[in-house]
Amino acid sequence: MTQFTLPKNSTMLSKDFIYGVATASFQIEGAADQRLPCIWDTFCATPGKIADNSNGDSACEHVKNWQDDVELIDSLGVDAYRLSISWPRVIKLDGTLNQEGINFYITILDELMRRNIKAFVTLYHWDLPQHLEDKGGWLNRETAYEFARYVDLVSKALSGKVYSYATLNEPFCSSYLGYEIGVHAPGIKGREFGRKAAHHLLLAHGLAMKVLTKNSPESLNGIVLNFTPCYSVSSSEADIAATAFADDYINQWYMKPVMQGAYPDIIEQLPPAHRPDILAGDMDIICQPLDFLGVNFYTRLRYEASDTDYYHELPHQAPMTDIGWEIYPSALTELLVSLHQKYDLPPIYITENGAAMADKMVDGEVNDQDRIAYYNAHLNAVNDAILQGVNVAGYFAWSLMDNFEWAEGYSKRFGIVHVDYNTQIRTVKLSGKAYSQLITRR
Repeated sequence: MTQFTLPKNSTMLSKDFIYGVATASFQIEGAADQRLPCIWDTFCATPGKIADNSNGDSACEHVKNWQDDVELIDSLGVDAYRLSISWPRVIKLDGTLNQEGINFYITILDELMRRNIKAFVTLYHWDLPQHLEDKGGWLNRETAYEFARYVDLVSKALSGKVYSYATLNEPFCSSYLGYEIGVHAPGIKGREFGRKAAHHLLLAHGLAMKVLTKNSPESLNGIVLNFTPCYSVSSSEADIAATAFADDYINQWYMKPVMQGAYPDIIEQLPPAHRPDILAGDMDIICQPLDFLGVNFYTRLRYEASDTDYYHELPHQAPMTDIGWEIYPSALTELLVSLHQKYDLPPIYITENGAAMADKMVDGEVNDQDRIAYYNAHLNAVNDAILQGVNVAGYFAWSLMDNFEWAEGYSKRFGIVHVDYNTQIRTVKLSGKAYSQLITRR
C-alpha cells in the first residue's frame, strides 16, 4: 500500500474537511538558551528519567530552521498546522511579555497566513516554566491564574493571526503522568497529588477560555483531551465495573467537568485526601462553552477487577507500534460514537493520531508501510464515526516530523518526515507522501 483509501463518497474527501500536521514547542524547537528553563529541562537533567539520557536543548532546531519547516509543511499541501507556544519563551520571569520570544511566533504565523495555512495554536503543551513549578506548579492554585495572565498577553500579541486556540494539550498527561505516577515532568508521585493538579489545570482552561472569548472571539477556542478507551477483559460484573471506574478516572475525569461542570461520581469513592480542592464557582469556570473539542487518540487498554485497587490494567497486546501500544483502530470509532452519545458535543478535530514505528532509512528513503497501514485504518475509523453521526471537522497527523518524544527521548519516531538529528536533514517518508496525496487529490 502506498496510498490512503477512503470511500469515494466520504465527507473526509471534501475540501471543507481540514487536514493538518502537528508539533509541540519543547519537542522540536531547541534554542533552550533563548528561553527560561521549564519543567522538562529539569526532568531531562535528572538521571534515569529519559530513556536515552537526551534532552530538548537542540531537538529539531526548529527555531533555527523554521523557514525550511514551514516550506516543508506547505509542500505537503495541508490545510492547517497545529503548533504550540512555549510559555517560557514568551514570558519573562517578572510575568511580562518577552518580545523577542513572541516575535518568533508572530513571524511563523504571518508566513502561515501568507501561504493560506490555518494556524491551530496550543497554549500549553507541557512546558511549564520551572520558576512556577518551584512555587508548587499545578499543585498551586495560583498557577491557573498565572496561565490566564500568560494567555491574555499572548492572545493580544497574536491578535488576528490564529485560526484556532487550544488552552491545554492532554491535561491527563500533565496531571496523572506528571504528578501522580511521576513518569513525566515534574516527576512527582502520589495519589494525593494527581487529582489536585488536574483540577488546577482544568481551572486554568476555564479561566483561559474566558480570556480568549474576550480577546479572540473570531478564533475557534477549545481544549485538546486525550482518550484511551477502556475495554473489559470479560463480561463479569466485577470486570465491567472496574473498567467503568478506569474510564471515569482516566478519560471522563477531564471530559465531564469541561462539558457538564461536574466530576464523575467516582469522586465520592476516593479518600478525601485524594480529592481535589474545589472552591465555590470552580466548576462553572471550568465548564465554558467550546467552539471545538480536540481529540487525541493512539490506542486502547484492557482492564479487569483488582483485589487491591480500583482496577487492574493489562499489558498492551499485539499488534503493537514501536512504542509498545496496541493498534486497535475500531476503538477510535467507538470512542467518538460514545462521546457523541454521552455529551452535547461541539465540532471535533482529531488533533493527534499517529504511530511510532521502527523506521529504516534505505537509499535515502523511509518506506514505512506499517505507518501507512496505521493511518489508513484510523482515517477510515474516523470516517465510520462520521457515518454514525459524529461531527468531525478535521484530522491532524502526529507528528509532522520525528522529534523529542518526552520520556522516550529520541528513541521513538512518530514523524511522517524523517529527521537526521546529526545533520538536521528532513526527508519525507512514504507515509508523508501518501498523506500529502490524500490531501491534494481531494
